[in-house]
Amino acid sequence: MSVLDGKVAIVTGSGRGIGRAIALKLAGAGAAVVVNDLDDEPAAETVALIGQQGGRAIACNGDVAATDFGDRIVDGALDGLGGLDIIVNNAGYIWNTTIQRNTDEQWQAMLDVHATAPFRILRAASEHFRSSAKREAAEGKVVQRKVVNISSVSGMYGSATQVAYSAGKMAVVGMTHTLAKEWGRYGVNVNAVAFGFIETRLTQEFEGQPAEIDVHGRQFKVGFPADLAKQKYQQISLGRPGQAEEAAGAVYLLCLPEADYITGQVLICDGGRL
Repeated sequence: MSVLDGKVAIVTGSGRGIGRAIALKLAGAGAAVVVNDLDDEPAAETVALIGQQGGRAIACNGDVAATDFGDRIVDGALDGLGGLDIIVNNAGYIWNTTIQRNTDEQWQAMLDVHATAPFRILRAASEHFRSSAKREAAEGKVVQRKVVNISSVSGMYGSATQVAYSAGKMAVVGMTHTLAKEWGRYGVNVNAVAFGFIETRLTQEFEGQPAEIDVHGRQFKVGFPADLAKQKYQQISLGRPGQAEEAAGAVYLLCLPEADYITGQVLICDGGRL
Protein backbone atom coordinates (compact mmCIF):
# COMPACT_ATOMS: atom_id res chain seq x y z
CA MET A 1 0.00 0.00 0.00
CA SER A 2 1.36 3.41 -0.97
CA VAL A 3 1.40 6.25 1.53
CA LEU A 4 -1.17 8.41 -0.32
CA ASP A 5 -3.50 5.64 -1.49
CA GLY A 6 -7.09 6.83 -1.55
CA LYS A 7 -6.15 10.52 -1.58
CA VAL A 8 -7.23 12.95 -4.29
CA ALA A 9 -5.00 15.90 -5.14
CA ILE A 10 -5.35 19.07 -7.20
CA VAL A 11 -2.10 20.43 -8.65
CA THR A 12 -2.47 23.62 -10.65
CA GLY A 13 0.03 24.42 -13.37
CA SER A 14 0.97 20.76 -13.62
CA GLY A 15 1.35 20.44 -17.38
CA ARG A 16 5.04 21.35 -17.21
CA GLY A 17 8.02 21.89 -14.96
CA ILE A 18 7.65 21.89 -11.18
CA GLY A 19 3.89 21.31 -11.34
CA ARG A 20 4.29 18.20 -13.48
CA ALA A 21 6.99 16.89 -11.13
CA ILE A 22 4.66 17.44 -8.15
CA ALA A 23 1.77 15.68 -9.87
CA LEU A 24 3.96 12.70 -10.76
CA LYS A 25 5.38 12.54 -7.24
CA LEU A 26 1.96 12.52 -5.59
CA ALA A 27 0.59 10.03 -8.11
CA GLY A 28 3.60 7.80 -7.57
CA ALA A 29 2.72 7.71 -3.88
CA GLY A 30 -0.83 6.61 -4.67
CA ALA A 31 -2.85 9.81 -5.00
CA ALA A 32 -5.31 10.40 -7.84
CA VAL A 33 -4.54 13.79 -9.38
CA VAL A 34 -6.46 16.58 -11.07
CA VAL A 35 -3.95 18.02 -13.53
CA ASN A 36 -4.25 21.58 -14.77
CA ASP A 37 -2.60 23.72 -17.41
CA LEU A 38 -3.53 26.72 -19.50
CA ASP A 39 -3.01 24.53 -22.59
CA ASP A 40 -4.55 21.13 -23.26
CA GLU A 41 -1.53 19.36 -24.76
CA PRO A 42 0.93 19.55 -21.82
CA ALA A 43 -1.82 18.62 -19.38
CA ALA A 44 -2.68 15.58 -21.49
CA GLU A 45 0.99 14.58 -21.43
CA THR A 46 1.06 14.70 -17.64
CA VAL A 47 -2.16 12.69 -17.40
CA ALA A 48 -0.64 10.11 -19.76
CA LEU A 49 2.57 9.89 -17.73
CA ILE A 50 0.60 9.29 -14.55
CA GLY A 51 -1.37 6.57 -16.34
CA GLN A 52 1.84 4.94 -17.51
CA GLN A 53 3.03 4.61 -13.91
CA GLY A 54 -0.28 3.00 -12.92
CA GLY A 55 -1.96 6.06 -11.44
CA ARG A 56 -5.25 7.86 -11.99
CA ALA A 57 -5.52 11.41 -13.30
CA ILE A 58 -7.91 13.73 -15.06
CA ALA A 59 -7.37 17.19 -16.54
CA CYS A 60 -9.16 20.41 -15.68
CA ASN A 61 -7.59 22.95 -17.98
CA GLY A 62 -7.89 26.69 -18.31
CA ASP A 63 -6.82 29.92 -16.67
CA VAL A 64 -6.63 29.59 -12.89
CA ALA A 65 -7.31 33.34 -12.67
CA ALA A 66 -10.73 33.01 -14.31
CA THR A 67 -13.50 33.93 -11.89
CA ASP A 68 -15.20 30.52 -12.11
CA PHE A 69 -12.08 28.38 -12.10
CA GLY A 70 -11.94 27.65 -8.36
CA ASP A 71 -15.42 26.13 -8.37
CA ARG A 72 -14.73 24.28 -11.60
CA ILE A 73 -11.56 22.51 -10.48
CA VAL A 74 -12.92 21.61 -7.04
CA ASP A 75 -16.06 20.19 -8.65
CA GLY A 76 -13.80 18.34 -11.08
CA ALA A 77 -12.01 16.62 -8.21
CA LEU A 78 -15.19 15.75 -6.32
CA ASP A 79 -17.18 14.59 -9.35
CA GLY A 80 -14.36 13.11 -11.41
CA LEU A 81 -12.23 11.45 -8.74
CA GLY A 82 -14.59 11.18 -5.79
CA GLY A 83 -12.96 13.42 -3.22
CA LEU A 84 -10.41 16.08 -2.37
CA ASP A 85 -7.61 15.72 0.16
CA ILE A 86 -4.63 17.70 -1.16
CA ILE A 87 -4.46 21.08 -2.91
CA VAL A 88 -1.21 22.37 -4.36
CA ASN A 89 -1.53 25.94 -5.64
CA ASN A 90 1.39 26.00 -8.04
CA ALA A 91 0.28 27.76 -11.25
CA GLY A 92 1.99 31.01 -12.11
CA TYR A 93 4.37 32.94 -14.34
CA ILE A 94 6.62 35.98 -14.16
CA TRP A 95 6.14 39.43 -15.66
CA ASN A 96 9.10 41.47 -14.50
CA THR A 97 10.02 45.12 -14.76
CA THR A 98 11.13 47.97 -12.52
CA ILE A 99 8.39 49.78 -10.64
CA GLN A 100 8.46 52.92 -12.78
CA ARG A 101 7.57 50.79 -15.81
CA ASN A 102 5.11 48.54 -13.97
CA THR A 103 1.59 49.03 -15.31
CA ASP A 104 -1.68 48.50 -13.46
CA GLU A 105 -2.40 45.59 -15.81
CA GLN A 106 0.92 43.95 -14.97
CA TRP A 107 0.43 44.44 -11.22
CA GLN A 108 -3.07 42.99 -11.31
CA ALA A 109 -2.07 40.03 -13.48
CA MET A 110 0.57 38.95 -10.94
CA LEU A 111 -1.82 39.31 -8.01
CA ASP A 112 -4.56 37.47 -9.89
CA VAL A 113 -2.52 34.37 -10.71
CA HIS A 114 -0.41 34.14 -7.56
CA ALA A 115 -2.89 35.25 -4.88
CA THR A 116 -6.47 35.56 -6.10
CA ALA A 117 -6.49 32.22 -7.94
CA PRO A 118 -5.35 30.24 -4.86
CA PHE A 119 -7.87 32.18 -2.75
CA ARG A 120 -10.75 31.20 -5.04
CA ILE A 121 -9.71 27.55 -5.17
CA LEU A 122 -9.41 27.34 -1.39
CA ARG A 123 -12.71 29.17 -0.89
CA ALA A 124 -14.37 26.69 -3.25
CA ALA A 125 -12.87 23.77 -1.27
CA SER A 126 -13.87 25.12 2.13
CA GLU A 127 -17.37 23.62 2.26
CA HIS A 128 -16.05 20.16 1.32
CA PHE A 129 -13.36 20.38 4.00
CA ARG A 130 -15.83 21.54 6.65
CA SER A 131 -18.59 19.05 5.90
CA SER A 132 -16.17 16.14 5.52
CA ALA A 133 -14.50 16.93 8.86
CA LYS A 134 -17.84 17.08 10.65
CA ARG A 135 -19.03 13.82 9.11
CA GLU A 136 -15.78 12.03 9.88
CA ALA A 137 -15.78 13.27 13.47
CA ALA A 138 -19.31 11.91 13.93
CA GLU A 139 -18.06 8.56 12.62
CA GLY A 140 -15.07 8.59 14.97
CA LYS A 141 -12.57 9.05 12.14
CA VAL A 142 -9.55 11.35 12.02
CA VAL A 143 -8.58 12.45 8.50
CA GLN A 144 -5.89 15.04 7.79
CA ARG A 145 -6.03 17.01 4.57
CA LYS A 146 -3.25 19.14 3.08
CA VAL A 147 -2.86 22.48 1.36
CA VAL A 148 0.53 23.51 0.00
CA ASN A 149 0.73 27.00 -1.48
CA ILE A 150 3.72 27.74 -3.69
CA SER A 151 5.54 30.95 -2.80
CA SER A 152 9.03 32.17 -3.65
CA VAL A 153 12.08 33.60 -1.96
CA SER A 154 11.25 36.69 -4.03
CA GLY A 155 8.08 36.97 -1.99
CA MET A 156 9.85 36.35 1.30
CA TYR A 157 12.81 38.68 0.73
CA GLY A 158 12.12 40.68 -2.43
CA SER A 159 13.87 40.73 -5.78
CA ALA A 160 14.70 43.61 -8.10
CA THR A 161 12.28 43.98 -11.04
CA GLN A 162 9.74 41.68 -9.34
CA VAL A 163 7.60 44.08 -7.31
CA ALA A 164 4.30 42.63 -8.56
CA TYR A 165 5.43 39.00 -8.55
CA SER A 166 6.92 39.41 -5.07
CA ALA A 167 3.73 40.99 -3.76
CA GLY A 168 1.64 38.10 -5.08
CA LYS A 169 3.99 35.49 -3.65
CA MET A 170 4.01 37.14 -0.22
CA ALA A 171 0.22 37.46 -0.27
CA VAL A 172 -0.07 33.70 -0.47
CA VAL A 173 2.11 33.42 2.64
CA GLY A 174 -0.37 35.56 4.58
CA MET A 175 -3.17 33.38 3.24
CA THR A 176 -1.29 30.30 4.41
CA HIS A 177 -0.87 31.60 7.97
CA THR A 178 -4.52 32.65 8.16
CA LEU A 179 -6.06 29.45 6.85
CA ALA A 180 -3.82 27.35 9.09
CA LYS A 181 -5.59 29.10 11.99
CA GLU A 182 -9.07 28.81 10.47
CA TRP A 183 -8.86 25.22 9.25
CA GLY A 184 -6.98 23.49 12.06
CA ARG A 185 -10.32 22.49 13.56
CA TYR A 186 -11.14 20.66 10.33
CA GLY A 187 -7.89 18.69 10.27
CA VAL A 188 -6.42 20.64 7.35
CA ASN A 189 -2.70 21.40 7.37
CA VAL A 190 -1.98 24.59 5.45
CA ASN A 191 1.66 25.25 4.58
CA ALA A 192 3.71 26.90 1.86
CA VAL A 193 6.94 26.16 0.03
CA ALA A 194 9.07 29.10 -1.10
CA PHE A 195 11.29 28.11 -4.00
CA GLY A 196 14.62 29.63 -4.84
CA PHE A 197 16.43 29.06 -8.14
CA ILE A 198 14.80 25.97 -9.67
CA GLU A 199 15.57 25.04 -13.29
CA THR A 200 12.41 25.50 -15.35
CA ARG A 201 11.53 27.22 -18.60
CA LEU A 202 11.07 30.42 -16.55
CA THR A 203 14.67 30.33 -15.29
CA GLN A 204 16.47 28.82 -18.30
CA GLU A 205 19.87 30.18 -19.29
CA PHE A 206 20.25 31.95 -22.61
CA GLU A 207 22.92 33.49 -24.77
CA GLY A 208 21.81 36.50 -26.80
CA GLN A 209 18.03 36.86 -26.85
CA PRO A 210 15.85 35.42 -24.06
CA ALA A 211 13.24 32.76 -24.66
CA GLU A 212 9.55 33.66 -24.62
CA ILE A 213 6.40 32.00 -23.33
CA ASP A 214 2.85 32.68 -24.46
CA VAL A 215 0.14 33.55 -21.94
CA HIS A 216 -3.22 34.49 -23.47
CA GLY A 217 -1.53 35.53 -26.68
CA ARG A 218 0.96 37.81 -24.94
CA GLN A 219 4.66 37.00 -25.19
CA PHE A 220 6.71 37.10 -21.98
CA LYS A 221 10.50 37.00 -21.93
CA VAL A 222 11.85 34.40 -19.51
CA GLY A 223 15.21 33.11 -18.31
CA PHE A 224 18.53 34.62 -17.35
CA PRO A 225 21.65 35.51 -19.35
CA ALA A 226 24.17 32.71 -18.86
CA ASP A 227 26.70 34.93 -17.05
CA LEU A 228 24.04 36.20 -14.62
CA ALA A 229 22.79 32.66 -13.99
CA LYS A 230 26.30 31.53 -13.07
CA GLN A 231 26.58 34.44 -10.61
CA LYS A 232 23.34 33.28 -9.00
CA TYR A 233 24.69 29.73 -8.70
CA GLN A 234 27.65 31.09 -6.72
CA GLN A 235 25.22 32.47 -4.14
CA ILE A 236 23.73 29.02 -3.51
CA SER A 237 25.36 26.93 -0.78
CA LEU A 238 24.95 23.76 -2.83
CA GLY A 239 26.52 25.51 -5.82
CA ARG A 240 23.81 24.71 -8.36
CA PRO A 241 20.16 25.35 -9.19
CA GLY A 242 17.51 22.95 -7.99
CA GLN A 243 15.74 20.48 -10.25
CA ALA A 244 11.98 20.22 -10.64
CA GLU A 245 12.00 16.81 -8.96
CA GLU A 246 13.78 18.28 -5.94
CA ALA A 247 11.21 21.07 -5.74
CA ALA A 248 8.46 18.46 -5.89
CA GLY A 249 10.11 16.62 -3.02
CA ALA A 250 9.70 19.64 -0.75
CA VAL A 251 5.98 19.78 -1.50
CA TYR A 252 5.64 16.02 -1.08
CA LEU A 253 7.11 16.19 2.42
CA LEU A 254 4.26 18.43 3.56
CA CYS A 255 1.65 16.07 2.07
CA LEU A 256 2.79 13.04 4.06
CA PRO A 257 1.15 11.75 7.24
CA GLU A 258 4.48 12.45 8.99
CA ALA A 259 3.67 16.17 8.52
CA ASP A 260 0.26 15.96 10.22
CA TYR A 261 1.42 18.23 13.08
CA ILE A 262 3.03 20.84 10.83
CA THR A 263 0.82 23.75 9.80
CA GLY A 264 1.14 27.47 9.14
CA GLN A 265 4.77 27.09 8.07
CA VAL A 266 6.82 28.23 5.08
CA LEU A 267 9.46 25.73 3.96
CA ILE A 268 12.23 27.43 2.00
CA CYS A 269 13.62 25.23 -0.77
CA ASP A 270 16.54 27.18 -2.21
CA GLY A 271 19.68 25.08 -1.83
CA GLY A 272 20.94 27.32 0.96
CA ARG A 273 21.03 30.55 -1.04
CA LEU A 274 19.70 32.63 1.87
